[in-house]
Amino acid sequence: MKNKIMIDIIKSKNLVVPLYLYKLRDRLNLSLDEFIFMMYLYNEGELILFDLNKIGNELGINQNELMSLIGSISGKNLIEFKVIDNDKGIKEEYLSLDNFYNKISLLLMDEVDSDNNENDTNIFSIIEQEFGRTLSPIEYEIVKAWLESNISEELISCALKESIMNDVRNLRYMDKILYEWGKKGFKNKKDVDNHMNNRRKKEESKKVDVFDYDWLDDND
Repeated sequence: MKNKIMIDIIKSKNLVVPLYLYKLRDRLNLSLDEFIFMMYLYNEGELILFDLNKIGNELGINQNELMSLIGSISGKNLIEFKVIDNDKGIKEEYLSLDNFYNKISLLLMDEVDSDNNENDTNIFSIIEQEFGRTLSPIEYEIVKAWLESNISEELISCALKESIMNDVRNLRYMDKILYEWGKKGFKNKKDVDNHMNNRRKKEESKKVDVFDYDWLDDND
């Protein structure tokens, strides 16, 4: 199918193309032509009477192109033919989208599981775990602002660790630490560790306990 034909199909048929289906196109391994055809079927219903002339005319393609599309999509196990008796007892052939819906259900469940796994390890969950409570909407926005300011999750985790070691569990304290680190050009844990190692060497004779080190009083 040519692009203009596909655009005409969308306009003439008023096809609904759900965003979640479009996002799954690559995972469904559908070409653009196949995807447009599947959206045509999707808009027709779960069970479509197999009428080559009707479908071909509405899509603006010849029967050879249509059969090629059907064969390709059938090979991907997304549609199948079913023979059903109509009201008059006459057998008719239909295209069933049962496999298509089953495949989409599995992909969506997989995405939900992936999102849950990701959320289990993101910085918001880590902070909540260390604080022993859920973040308030304002606190959530503060952390979000850090990330949008290109402060890495790794550096935020380091600030969280410092906050916990100083027995302070609030974002204001972490924000001050991150501010001081920002002035020093820290980008990640390696920068923090290097600074601590250099500081340790300078203060070794004074036996400074690095776990009691107050970043907010550090003027180096």
